[in-house]
Amino acid sequence: HVQLVESGGGSVQAGGSLRLSCAASGYTYSSYCMGWLRQAPGKEREGVAAIDSDGSTSYADSVKGRFTISRDNVKNTAYLQMNSLKSEDTAVYYCARGDWNVGFDYWGQGTQVTVS
Repeated sequence: HVQLVESGGGSVQAGGSLRLSCAASGYTYSSYCMGWLRQAPGKEREGVAAIDSDGSTSYADSVKGRFTISRDNVKNTAYLQMNSLKSEDTAVYYCARGDWNVGFDYWGQGTQVTVS
């Protein structure tokens, strides 16, 4: 069965960096797009970044130039490198299989990122 497991969240001061990882299993990872989404307290879940099976990427305007999504098709893992973090980046971050066009069908459990 499909499993997505995030790691790498934590607390960091504004201006700092974190790298999130999403380990995937139970399907042919290289054939699917992957995305990162986040949900802040009291707010709707929003898309952060996505990466196609061929490595093409897209980002929300709010994170362009600060966040980088990547994938390793040997390790079946997606990454989100977050630099120049701001307090408004505080949220639970989720990885998911899919993209903005077709939607997301499997989700990880989420990892908390707190920027103070």
